[in-house]
This record gives sequence, structure tokens and C-alpha cells, in this order.
Amino acid sequence: MVRVVQSAVIDVPIDDVWRVLRDFNSHDQWHPAIAESRIEDGHPADMVGAVRAFSLTDGGRLREQLLRLNDHDHELSYCLLEAPLPLYGYVANIRLRPVTDTGQTFWQWESTFSTPADQLETLADLVANGIYKAGMRALAAYLRGPVPRPAKQPPPARPREKDMAKPDAGNADWRSDAPPVISSAGKMITARAIVMDRHGGPDVLQLRDREVAPPGPGEVRIRQSFAGVNFIDVYCRTGYFDLLKPPGVPGMEAAGEVESVGPGVAHLSPGDRVAYACGPVGAYASYRTMEAELVVRIPDRFTDEMAAAGLLKGISAGFLLHDVHTVQPGQHVVIHAAAGGVGSLLVQWASAIGAHVIATVSTHDKAQRARHLGAHEVIIGRGPEFVEAVMEITAGKGADVIYDAIGRDSFDWSVAALAIRGHLVSFGQASGPIGERDIGALASKSVTLSRPNYGHYTGTRAEMQMQSDRLFAALEQGYLRIDAPTVYPLIDASRAHDDLENSRTTGSIVLKL
Repeated sequence: MVRVVQSAVIDVPIDDVWRVLRDFNSHDQWHPAIAESRIEDGHPADMVGAVRAFSLTDGGRLREQLLRLNDHDHELSYCLLEAPLPLYGYVANIRLRPVTDTGQTFWQWESTFSTPADQLETLADLVANGIYKAGMRALAAYLRGPVPRPAKQPPPARPREKDMAKPDAGNADWRSDAPPVISSAGKMITARAIVMDRHGGPDVLQLRDREVAPPGPGEVRIRQSFAGVNFIDVYCRTGYFDLLKPPGVPGMEAAGEVESVGPGVAHLSPGDRVAYACGPVGAYASYRTMEAELVVRIPDRFTDEMAAAGLLKGISAGFLLHDVHTVQPGQHVVIHAAAGGVGSLLVQWASAIGAHVIATVSTHDKAQRARHLGAHEVIIGRGPEFVEAVMEITAGKGADVIYDAIGRDSFDWSVAALAIRGHLVSFGQASGPIGERDIGALASKSVTLSRPNYGHYTGTRAEMQMQSDRLFAALEQGYLRIDAPTVYPLIDASRAHDDLENSRTTGSIVLKL
């Protein structure tokens, strides 16, 4: 796999540059290698999925398809459908950014593709120089106009070393990146990983070396720095959730850097800082090959440690508060285990929405933490005294919604503390499964009961992107913060699980990979 990257600073405002580039059929007006171009089937030139068929000045015919167009971020991606050259799996990305102090535009043009080894350097240079660099200079001149456009010269289809265009250091309209980067996408990599050969207690988690395959179509390989430790990992380890069939690697959440990308991946590039919080399991490893559709880029101010500590929990809090039950200002919201990973985020976010937050915890120290996070009332314990306290706080009405990650020990008390037509959201079972229940008992209050499944809210790229964007926006707006997690070395994964199961930690836990 080859990655080619070029960049330029164009002495033109970003809106003017983008107006031309977002027209997927404009390149025959400004690129010296293009003779003519048309959009197939009469589609608009800015429609995602549109195909442009064009000819080069040397007679070559190509077809490319628009994969993504983002006017807000000034980004687009496209892929090569047909070409006279062996540029297999070619996907290109264009990104524009304003140069704040000068009003200029920073332009990055990059692509990944595979090609026969004997043609690799030749074709990488052709893309970098004959297509990207030449196009950047030509568009800069086109936008500065009005000047006569130079006659198009046919570019060589197979340039020799002596024919290659060299950087023009005297041209102030652009700057070049380093030479094309050749990734290690085709090689196996040895990773350190936690492997379990059977279901059981924390002792089944063992540190081993494992081979990690190169990314295939639609995949990325990630150099992981931190992995999150969550109760869902415990359920996978014990076999309660049928998500991990031994032998296998547990873990649903990690952060790191893209090491290499497979064919067809348009939204990620090597070097991107990324995270994921979804199935399949396998996050407890220093390298991992993952389906790219479920991996998201993380903002610069969001560290790898924060992402591994908070992405799964933050996304969970987001869909629990906005999708499973849409919390409204003034509602009475009970949050069990309010000092834990998801609970601490639920308290902050529900308080920011304007709800009256009632937190439950198991100790006085955790009660102080819940108050610090924004809980209006804190109750220690979850038995009959909890029900009495909720009824007193709500003047006998009961809670509008209760978020319960405790399970067996809190379920019946939660139902008792609900208001008429209240909603019990049971999203965890730290104390064990609730067992069989007669749903007829819920009719006494017309109770709504939900048991949301994380995967049903993050199963596609669109869903994962929406959920993560919502979380990042809440962090940016100061609605919630993710405290520094408790960090364990990878070799101590079994101790991390034991501490989590026995409530010896507050906040989040991560493994340093």
C-alpha cells in the first residue's frame, strides 16, 4: 500500500478554492493533464456517488466516483473506477483549511493505492508530481487570473526518473510535503495482547504475543496506546455475553494512531489519531486491524487516554439521555452508581440539560464525588430508604426516569421509586442479572422498561459518527468532563478486572498498551 501526500498554500481565500474543487467536473478547466470531462447520467457535479468520465491530454481515459463531500469542513473524497495504469484501490482525499493570519488557503491532497512493486516508485512520483503538484500550481494560477491558460502538454504515462517534475522552490503559492510515504500495510505485525483460552474469573486473562494481519479492503490497522476496561468486558470474560468465543482477545474500546489503511478507506489516513468503542471484541492489544467504518478521528484536545477512558462510556451516556429516554429540563432523574464511569457522565450531562439529578452511591466518599459532578441530591444505598428519599424529594410523585446499571440488587426498588408512567432504563447488572420478572407488576404504574443494547446504537458508520460527534460537542461546550482514568499496565489486566468487579475504583479504567 502506497500513501502519497502533497500540500500547498494557495494565495486565495478558502471559499474561492472550495467553490472550484467541490465541482467534481471542473478539473478540465484548470488541470493541465485533463483534456475533457463529463458527469455520467446527467447527475449534479456535487452529488455524492456522481461519476466523472474524463480523458487525459495523452489520450488516456479514466472514471472516478465522488465518495464524500463536506462543505462545512471543506473536504471531499473520491475513488478511481477505471484507469489505464495499475493504481489498484486508489482513494484520494482533498482537505482545505484557512490560514487565519493571511487569508490564504492550506490545501492537502493525498491518496492511497496498491501497485506492482516494480512500478511503485514511478507511479507514486506520477501521482505526487504529475497530478497533485502540477494541479495545485495550475489551480493557484487559474484562481489568480485573468491570465491566458498555457497550452496543455501531454504528461508521460510512465515517467522516467529524468522526466519527473521537481519542486519549484521559487513559487510562493505552494509548499510541498515530504516525499511520498510508503506504509507497512502489507506486512504482518506482532502485537502484545491479552488472550483468554476459556471463560472464567480474572485469572483467565493472560499476556501473549499475537500476529496482526495487514488491513484488507475497508479496514485500518491501528497502533493502539490505551484500551478502556468496561463492565461489558467482564460479561464477555465470564461468558454471560456471547461476544467472545475463546480463544480470543477481550475489549471493546481503544485509542491510538492509524498505522496503515486498506483499499477503499476514504475517511481515515495513516497518522490520524483515532478511537473506537464497539464490537467486535479485541481491543486489549498493542496493534489491531479493525473495520474502518466504525473508527472515528478524535479531536486534538481529546487525548488518547481520555478517548480510551471515555468514548464508550460517553457514547453510552449520550444515547441513554437522548435516544432511549429524551431527558427534559425539570424532570427528576435518578442515576444509580453515580460515581462510576457511565454514571459520572450521566450526572454531568443530565444536570447540564436542566434535569433535577438524584444520585445513588455506596459510600460517603462516592457521595462527595457525585455532588461535585452536579447531582442535586445524593442517596447512599438502594433499599427501602432509597425509595422513601426519592418520594420525599419529588413530593410523592416519584422519578420520571431511573438509569440503573446495578441490576439484581436495585431493580425492584427502582420500580417502586418511579412515577406513574415512569421509565426504568436497565443498562447494566453489576450485582448480577435481574432474573425472571412478572411484567404484570409494572402495570400498577404503567411503567416503561428498556434494556438497550450498545451495538444497536453504534452499528453503522453514520450512527457511530453521530454518537461520537454529540459526545465531542458536549465536551467542547463544557457540559461534561472526563477525569483522568486509573491506568493499569497491560500485564495487569486481570487485576483491573478484579478491582472493577469489586468496586475498588471510581471513574474510568484503562490499560496502557
